[in-house]
Amino acid sequence: MKAFLSIIIIFVSILSLNVNANDNQAPDWTLKTQAGKSISLADYQGKPVILHFWATWCPYCKKLQPKLVELTEKYKNTGIEIVAISFSEDEGAKPQDSITQRGYQFITGVEGEKVANLYGVKGTPTTFFINRSGQVVFKSTSSNINDPKLELAVKEIIKPA
Repeated sequence: MKAFLSIIIIFVSILSLNVNANDNQAPDWTLKTQAGKSISLADYQGKPVILHFWATWCPYCKKLQPKLVELTEKYKNTGIEIVAISFSEDEGAKPQDSITQRGYQFITGVEGEKVANLYGVKGTPTTFFINRSGQVVFKSTSSNINDPKLELAVKEIIKPA
C-alpha cells in the first residue's frame, strides 16, 4: 500500500508540473555533433524528447544511460528520442565515440556549456523530459535507475499533443 501511495504522489507531482506547462517551454538551442553536423531542439519539434546532459567522465551518467535507452525502446512506437548534450569534457574527449562504444545510438551535441547554462544545469547527469509541444514536464538530476518518476515522465511526454 505504501508503494502504491508513493506512485500516486509521484504521478500527481508530475501532473502538477504539467499544469503550468506554458511557463516551462524548453529553450531552443543549436550545437554541433562530434562529426560537425548541426543539431537543434527544433529538429525534434512535435516529438517527445529526453534531453540528457552528461559527460564522458561521469560514472552516474554511465549508470543512467541504459535506463534512458530502455525507456525509449519500450516506447519507441511513440517517436520518443534521446538527445544528449555533452559538456564540461576533458580535453580530447570524444563523446559520440563513448556512446557508440557503450552500444547506444542516440545523438550527442558537443561543447554544450552554453546550452547547459541556458537550462540551468549545475551538474551531470541532468535530464529533461520534453513533451510534443516543447514543454519541460520533468527534470531529473538523479542516476537512480529504479526511480519510478523516470517512466512516469516518459508516459507524460509521449501523450498526443
